[in-house]
Amino acid sequence: MKLSTRNIVKGKVVDLKEDSLMAKVKIDIGNGNILTAIVTAEAVKDLGVKVGENISALIKATSVMLAKE
Repeated sequence: MKLSTRNIVKGKVVDLKEDSLMAKVKIDIGNGNILTAIVTAEAVKDLGVKVGENISALIKATSVMLAKE
């Protein structure tokens, strides 16, 4: 499979919280860093995502905002 996404982060699923519509997947990407992805519960079910397994997060953002007080 070829993808246009250039930001691919590999890690391990450390937490998974689902409701009927959405799911919050926490991924340990190393060095004490946790990436949190909010995806549909249907996507989690289709992929068979489970705590403890390896997974890749593909990140494609059209904008990034920064704020400083």
